Amino acid sequence: MENQAKQVVTQFLNAVQKGDNQTLAALLDTAIEWEQPGDNRFSGIKRNVTEVFQMVGGMFEVTNNTLALAEIKSVTTNGNSVACLIRWTGEKPGGEKMDVDNIDVYTVTGGRIVKAKIYSADITQEDNFWGK
Repeated sequence: MENQAKQVVTQFLNAVQKGDNQTLAALLDTAIEWEQPGDNRFSGIKRNVTEVFQMVGGMFEVTNNTLALAEIKSVTTNGNSVACLIRWTGEKPGGEKMDVDNIDVYTVTGGRIVKAKIYSADITQEDNFWGK
């Protein structure tokens, strides 16, 4: 189970880096619960894949498509739970930059990601960057 969960999440992260929306959609359960941290326009719980894609689309819009999963530092497992240390970067058209590490914890069931809980190493930076 751990190997399958790690494989699914690794495929997901690689698809994020490539912008492969078809693979992303195949790996996310349609009823995924996604918890985005902070107190900004993208924070809160998303309750399906459509809401997740709307959130991510908004992030790309705000950053003029510069948002990037710059680095996958670590992918670790415990049963069907996978914790990843990753680094995100982005820049707004006005020049404001974000460079932050996150720990994402994914739950995999039946070969799909059914839950994601995101932790930020610098939530103040993210809140200021994303705004209300």
